[in-house]
Amino acid sequence: MMNINPLMRRFFYLCATICFSSALHASTIDDGDDIDQKDINALREWINTKRQVTVRELGGALSIAGEVRTEYQGTVETVNGVNQRGREGFRPSDAFDIEVNLMFDYRTEKSWASVKLEFDNDAGVFSGTLHKLKLERAYWGVRVVDADTYTMDIEAGRRRMSTIADSKIEFNSFFDGLWYKYDQSFDSIGDYFLHVGVFIIDEGKDQFGYLGETGIYSIGGTGLYMKYSLVDWDTKHYHKPVNRHRFDFIVSQLTLGYRFLPKHFDRVIQFYAAALYNHAAKSIKLTNHTKQNWGGYVGVSIGELKKQWDWALDVNYQVLEAQCVPDFDVQGIGLGNAADVGFYTVNTNGTGVANTRKNARGNVNYRGFQFTLDWLLTNQLDLQQSWQQSITLDNNIGPHRRFKQYEVEFIYGF
Repeated sequence: MMNINPLMRRFFYLCATICFSSALHASTIDDGDDIDQKDINALREWINTKRQVTVRELGGALSIAGEVRTEYQGTVETVNGVNQRGREGFRPSDAFDIEVNLMFDYRTEKSWASVKLEFDNDAGVFSGTLHKLKLERAYWGVRVVDADTYTMDIEAGRRRMSTIADSKIEFNSFFDGLWYKYDQSFDSIGDYFLHVGVFIIDEGKDQFGYLGETGIYSIGGTGLYMKYSLVDWDTKHYHKPVNRHRFDFIVSQLTLGYRFLPKHFDRVIQFYAAALYNHAAKSIKLTNHTKQNWGGYVGVSIGELKKQWDWALDVNYQVLEAQCVPDFDVQGIGLGNAADVGFYTVNTNGTGVANTRKNARGNVNYRGFQFTLDWLLTNQLDLQQSWQQSITLDNNIGPHRRFKQYEVEFIYGF
């Protein structure tokens, strides 16, 4: 429980107003929409005249947290031996970013809400930006059932798919939708969960997707765990072949892992491996009349971040065929793609003419490895360094590409 002074209350209401105003001015809403102007005026009046209610009076717990990040990236990318970065490329080889994240979480006994605002801008007097604001997270939840050994929750709103389903390669998209969670503990088996939901792909075309994940942690009282996820993007028929192929994805992922604390080593170690398969892939001309629908990764992580001087290391190797994961949903290493050329079309957003097997790119059809090292310099300041590099997996599809990137980031949490 805590009281918030008037200044912080005004700041919280201001952030809520910014989020709401951004939604109203989004490209999907124009002056001729169906929103009732009276409702907008009523909301504005409510914000301006709302009585000052403390968290203690509401009966919940409010937490406010934030991050300040400074980041440097050095990147090398080539396509058929031609450099794609630097003065003669599509993007700079060296990039500097300034980022601030603000997180608000409110929780009562059987309900909760979570908001994250991301301000991620380029650095520089002339190259710097000041306007890049993103609503990274905004959802609420309620507990429907709270039994002795199991719970049922329902959540609605926005968050990254990667925060609700586990993968090193996929789930880079936003989940704007409804999420159902069932969790149950079995003494002799482990901690079982089943999470499923529906999300919006394109509201203008009435296109929706489906996502689910199930698994067991602490199998038999050990550190062994298993997860299976399924995401369905193939939910609408398009007349143009290129549009159909962009959504020919029903992707399964099976993940196995083992987490343990060695006897004479004061660091938690975790081994993990995953295999991905696209059930909806078809043999098409773009992939040389073959199905390129497999992917996977294997890795190990050591250590956790809890206090000053703690460190954590993650090393993994990834392989992703061209038709395994939608180009727009890849969160793995990728191949840089400085020119923003899609796999199926010349633009990553699906517009433009269809690609041929010669110029198909995107961030698929690669193999590579990734190292990430975090080191807590203080209880609040994390030094994160990463190195990743990849190369074209199948040279019969698209140009030959190479990608290397070093990143160092200071993250101050408060």
